[in-house]
Amino acid sequence: MPDLPNSARVVIIGGGVIGCSVAYHLTKLGWKDVVLLERKQLTSGTTWHAAGLIAQLRATANMTKLARYSQELYGDLEAETGVATGFKRVGSITAALTDERLEELRRQAGMARAFGVEVEDISPAEVKAKYEHLNIDDVTGGVYLPLDGQGDPANIALALAKGARQRGAKVQERVAVTRIARDGRRVTGIDWTGEDGTDGHITCDHVVNCAGMWGHEVGRMAGVNVPLQACEHFYIVTEAIKDLQQLPVLRVPDECAYYKEDAGKMLLGAFEPNAKPWAVNGIPRDFEFDQLPEDFDHFEPILEAAVNRMPMLAEAGIHTFFNGPESFTPDDAYHLGLAPEMDNVWVACGFNSIGIQSAGGAGMALAQWMDEGQKPFDLGDVDISRMQPFMGNKTYLAERSTETLGLLYADHFPYRQKATARGVRRTPFHHHLMQNGAVMGELAGWERANWFARPGQDAAYEYSWKRQNFFDNVAEEHRAVRENVGMYDMSSFGKIRVEGRDAEAFMNFVGGGNYSVPNGKIVYTQFLNDRGGIEADVTVTRLTETAYLVVTPAATRLADQTWMQRHVGDFNVVITDVTAGEGVLAIMGPNARKLLNAVSPADLSNEVNPFGTAQEIEIGMGLARIHRVTYVGELGWEVYVGADQCGHVFEVLHEAGQAMDVKLCGMHMMDTCRIEKGFRHFGHDITCEDHVMEAGLGFAVKKDKPAFMGRDAVLRKQDEGLNNRLLQFRLTDPEPLLYHNEPIVRDGEIVGYLSSGAYGHHLGGAMGLGYVPCTGETAADVLASSYQIGVAGTRVKAEVSLKPMYDPKSERVKA
Repeated sequence: MPDLPNSARVVIIGGGVIGCSVAYHLTKLGWKDVVLLERKQLTSGTTWHAAGLIAQLRATANMTKLARYSQELYGDLEAETGVATGFKRVGSITAALTDERLEELRRQAGMARAFGVEVEDISPAEVKAKYEHLNIDDVTGGVYLPLDGQGDPANIALALAKGARQRGAKVQERVAVTRIARDGRRVTGIDWTGEDGTDGHITCDHVVNCAGMWGHEVGRMAGVNVPLQACEHFYIVTEAIKDLQQLPVLRVPDECAYYKEDAGKMLLGAFEPNAKPWAVNGIPRDFEFDQLPEDFDHFEPILEAAVNRMPMLAEAGIHTFFNGPESFTPDDAYHLGLAPEMDNVWVACGFNSIGIQSAGGAGMALAQWMDEGQKPFDLGDVDISRMQPFMGNKTYLAERSTETLGLLYADHFPYRQKATARGVRRTPFHHHLMQNGAVMGELAGWERANWFARPGQDAAYEYSWKRQNFFDNVAEEHRAVRENVGMYDMSSFGKIRVEGRDAEAFMNFVGGGNYSVPNGKIVYTQFLNDRGGIEADVTVTRLTETAYLVVTPAATRLADQTWMQRHVGDFNVVITDVTAGEGVLAIMGPNARKLLNAVSPADLSNEVNPFGTAQEIEIGMGLARIHRVTYVGELGWEVYVGADQCGHVFEVLHEAGQAMDVKLCGMHMMDTCRIEKGFRHFGHDITCEDHVMEAGLGFAVKKDKPAFMGRDAVLRKQDEGLNNRLLQFRLTDPEPLLYHNEPIVRDGEIVGYLSSGAYGHHLGGAMGLGYVPCTGETAADVLASSYQIGVAGTRVKAEVSLKPMYDPKSERVKA
């Protein structure tokens, strides 16, 4: 009979490697009354059959920090717990078979150096020297990370579980959670049933969903959305190969394959382009340490390429053909954090086949978040609040998961769009844009026009690390906005209405700006945490005495609304998502006023409608509310129109624009223009760990307000001085391209990396933003240095500025 308490501080659901890691790290922080419940046996879901590859380098600095922490933790666990983890630093090689892949690897190597990871670019001959069994006939090069490793997945989890038990956690196998009791936005406890038929209830302060491929189902029990889908994952293990010595982990992504030597045998695994979703309608109740049926036909192309790549496999017998399920998410990033729908339900699951290398760091980060009540650093890549409600749809998950498994080893080209599960969210202008050559991208499920094809041009992406097929199209759109007028769809941006008798007081508490302004005034602002970090970057328009409209980036609407909701307290306000209620067309460029004057009798002069104000006007036979703001650095308006009138207003504006050569533009243009103006991009240039003053946004914070979230941290930073400055860079060579994460080299030393990058078509070179350490230095000191940016292993000279390189005084914006 299970020996379980009636109450606990936290109940962790799921005994895979991540559940064990969360328990381990919470107890390490001193938490008592920690209970972990596993429906069957520890590691019996996905953990037991994981390949155990442990790599350091991830797509961002913080994800790399977490992966490196996992390595260090696993290296020390055996001494702490006495459980052998099998962790070995064997190194890893990734080999390229094309020039495009080699460029990707060289860019990743540059990123690794910026993140402090040891990495070597290696030639085909050096690949062969480190991996003698490899056929390198078509290998173009590779990268070698000497400190990467491998380990025993099940024992790593068991060691974490033992460490948690040693500090007082209750780890109980053979107990399933059958119900999660809720009261409003809080869980109050869980019902459990043991395999022996006993049952009970545990009241608790927190629940953590670490249920792996059952995470979606457990999420539904807790009233939260956890989008993930189990997929079949294949690998083979050979018979013992005579005289086979320890080898680095090898990845050949162009053949969808990875290789690992283990105890004198070779393991060959695959991330094939067309994956097989499994158990779409629910995982069998009795699933435990189970394998799925073999599908040799599906795996055969991978094996055929592998035998050519590693000829010794042709002589080695197959000892095991394994097919087991692993969970994948819609965007190939795992789910971590406080679920937006509830205030004490946490999530750590959906690890996309990198659970072993992620679990140590993810468990540490989540435990710190739970302990401190705020993220220890930026976790935006994996924060569960990035997931949109519709993404829990089973049909959507089944279709998208056929692609996401394969994307792990696909070419990670810039601007690459998902191909599956498209068309779910469409703006009111979608049909009109498609009729005019729009090439759609997808963000948060929204179909967004990223660029426009010319007549006769294939309206599709042709991916590359060099100039892609839309480069000249975006340059033309960019030119139109700088020199004439462009029109683009911003309907996907989040729109949140805050209203009630305390709306003004609430906004002044939750935001750094001053919202005690006249109706129609627009305030650019940030929501700050108590460290002065930026939780949201928004524009707020006062609509009436008791109502405001908060406009957010499309991807963070849910997170931003949740942030406000969690800080309502005793304020009498109602917060409502109204994104779908209005379409938004941006009219931007020196002739924007001329175009609007052609379709509206309204007075659009600076006297009546100055920058930073909104007013209602007539357009054609319809009504609109126009906001005079810009994210491209030009005279312009965002035109808000009720969804029912969007078609009419688009047609009126587009027809009137033909006489002045108005150009339809896309999101790529918006990005190239905003980077010339030095406008920050939330999630890249500014995050919860970037202080608002160091981001150069102190002007948006009204420090004389008596009380607002983050005020003390702003005043402290004002007294202490800056430790970092966000600078704008432009390459002096017009050829190389920047995307993000390229190393910043100051006076010959790597000091940071670009947080974002794009091509400045008007200024004639690739541009980026990035933080440079500056403790004890003046702005003049920082600017006096010489700077270079690392691009695929080559250092390129860069100009640098603290002020926007384009229109630094914003004279064009206010024209």
